[in-house]
Amino acid sequence: MQTFALTVKCKSTRGIVAAISTFLATNGCNITDSAQFDDQETGNFFMRVSFMSEKGEGLDILSEGFAKIRADFNMEYGFYDEAEKMKVVIMVSRFGHCLNDLLYRWRIGALPIDIVAVISNHFEYQKVVVNHDIPFHHIRVTKENKPEAEARQMAIIEETNADLIVLARYMQVLSDEMCRKMSGRIINIHHSFLPSFKGANPYKQAFERGVKLIGATSHYVTADLDEGPIIDQDTVRVSHAQSPADYVSLGRDVESQVLSRAIHAHIHRRAFLNGNKTVVFPASPGSYASERMG
Repeated sequence: MQTFALTVKCKSTRGIVAAISTFLATNGCNITDSAQFDDQETGNFFMRVSFMSEKGEGLDILSEGFAKIRADFNMEYGFYDEAEKMKVVIMVSRFGHCLNDLLYRWRIGALPIDIVAVISNHFEYQKVVVNHDIPFHHIRVTKENKPEAEARQMAIIEETNADLIVLARYMQVLSDEMCRKMSGRIINIHHSFLPSFKGANPYKQAFERGVKLIGATSHYVTADLDEGPIIDQDTVRVSHAQSPADYVSLGRDVESQVLSRAIHAHIHRRAFLNGNKTVVFPASPGSYASERMG
């Protein structure tokens, strides 16, 4: 029996949940998981429902039948087949810990995505990518050729019909145009527990300040550098006895886990943009173990 997901965003008002649940029941669907959030500050309402179609109704029929409810509540909504994997392009530079972690999770099935390409401005990870039977694209980026390089990147993204771009420690700043065009579809990992210690060497800054916690932040990419809506964060405790190298090692582990959790939330459509923030619903019990691997 197929499992589908319905996502909804609209202004908060009475009757939304009742309308959705009644519609699904009337169309022979059994709800297996449901999460909702009413943002009192913005007045926005968010909901994600997993359900099984016991009558075998397809997504097209359900979406067509949902049109009146959409109009009644002025909703942004989508019906999705939970078995369908998102197509993902990974971009990486010279730090490979996040790339290697994603490849491992993908290989064992803990991260159900379809990696359609890896793009890099260096050659370090060409062999490991090709050995996974994934297309590798080297696109050199300089100040002089940046528009041309980005056009080549966009061509690959469009040719592969990629749903999501993952910056797995890709150390190039994307143009404002690309950020706007791919809004809500680019996830970055920042090697710092934002908003503190930004810049090229946050672990050295943290060491010099004698911090007791270091961490990482995964966020959607916007034209404002490292200011996009945050999807996931985590920290690890450190002490005065540890060196900057220890900070880097521990930090890379956290980065890998935070990025994979952010991707997991996005591909299962549990992450919703809410202005300059996000609403992220918890993973369902069936996916919790794989999401926490590592």
